[in-house]
Amino acid sequence: MNTTLRRLAGVVMVMFLALMVSTTWVQYVQADSLNNDNRNVRKIYRDYGNARGPIVVGEQSVATSQAVDDPFGFQRVYAEGDTGTAQMYAPVTGFYSLVNGTSGIEGAENAFLNGQADALWVDRLQNLLTGEKTKGSSVELTIDPAAQQAAWDALGDQQGAVVAIEPSTGRILAMVSKPSYDPNALAVHSTAEAGRAYEDLLNAEGDPLINRTIRSAYPPGSTFKLVDAAAALESGDYQADTPIPAPHRWTLPGTSTQLRNFGDEVCSSSDEMSLADALRISCNTAFAQLGVALGADAVDEQAARFGFGQKLEVPMSTDASTFPKEEASSDDRLALAAIGQGSVTTTPLQVAMVSAAIANDGELMQPYLVDTIRDPELEVVEQTSPRRLSDAVSSETADALTQMMVGVVEDGSGTSAQTSGVQVAGKTGTAQTTSEADPHAWFTGFAPADDPQVAVAVIVEHGGSAGSEATGGRVAAPVAKAVIQAVLDR
Repeated sequence: MNTTLRRLAGVVMVMFLALMVSTTWVQYVQADSLNNDNRNVRKIYRDYGNARGPIVVGEQSVATSQAVDDPFGFQRVYAEGDTGTAQMYAPVTGFYSLVNGTSGIEGAENAFLNGQADALWVDRLQNLLTGEKTKGSSVELTIDPAAQQAAWDALGDQQGAVVAIEPSTGRILAMVSKPSYDPNALAVHSTAEAGRAYEDLLNAEGDPLINRTIRSAYPPGSTFKLVDAAAALESGDYQADTPIPAPHRWTLPGTSTQLRNFGDEVCSSSDEMSLADALRISCNTAFAQLGVALGADAVDEQAARFGFGQKLEVPMSTDASTFPKEEASSDDRLALAAIGQGSVTTTPLQVAMVSAAIANDGELMQPYLVDTIRDPELEVVEQTSPRRLSDAVSSETADALTQMMVGVVEDGSGTSAQTSGVQVAGKTGTAQTTSEADPHAWFTGFAPADDPQVAVAVIVEHGGSAGSEATGGRVAAPVAKAVIQAVLDR
């Protein structure tokens, strides 16, 4: 063979090799990503041509797929088309949209809902052999319909969020975010209509597409005093009846700025009071000084044990709550952080987790929304088991904090959370945002205090209907009371 033929043969062999490698890469390595690319028209028709599994709350399907006479085959419908109910569950269900993708449970559990999860391979094999179309699995949630409705109704037209947890397991019983939206408007098969609906929501006042319970970070205000109190009790240097400084006003260390109590009230005529009484009336000057005395390391460590700094999967991803340890190395900034101001931020879920850990004898459980996943034959595919996240505080500290929180509701800043025949433990909060905006109103707590069934956190943004006159006790506590009552009445 002459040189020219050898070179030609070599080039042909390289070309064949390149073709084999590229074909293998596309058909094997990239197969999954190409099959599931939202720009793949075949994927769109495949997904919409199969019956997507329902999302179930209690005995009600809050998201279903209905057969329709169009090229897509099935239409996603929320709450049977009832706008009010669909809006109430939208922060949980999310949406399944032809042009806007997925969110919420629709996104987090998409593989089970569309029947493509690895755990469903037997079902897919059977469908291949029988020629039947793939059907999605049902996703059963932990949401308590009565608690969800109570939270939705009690929050009313106010902007904010409510989240409730079963302390002993971490089951999320209620997840409400307002303003909300109707996911049915995004599920239509007209790409133009779905696109316009999504654009309208993006431009709407109040960011209705955001699930505030897990994706909005707020200054926690005085609800953070539970973390301070826990750190103090855990240190061994403080008891509930330990006297701590509580002046009328206090100059922040290294500054000329005077810290005042809410309404410029006097906490104690003697400028001193017990730790329990300081929590009961939510004395700012007392807890600011307590935070400085404890130090940034101790407060940061305690916050972390309650879950601060962690991004969770519930199964939707949550924002991490933050305690700015580096910034708080300055005593004036630490003082503000200790009363939930400055750069401290938290989600409503995180605030509920603090109360839930105290209620559960100091043990913090992983919050979760999905209880059970069932295949089309209703056989259980997955069942969520409760999982411990951390030991937030000792049982002795949890008991002491519980009694201190009972005092807040019985004879302190949270009396509006009192519930007939039930002892409620709670903590109020009023968080400043900017000098021009009205403060956020917070409440968190649990009940019954001696046998906790539910822990709840409520935030009403910028005081809600009360505006600048809002306090956590006045505005947020009644919302929490309604949720607590709904859970205990079930």
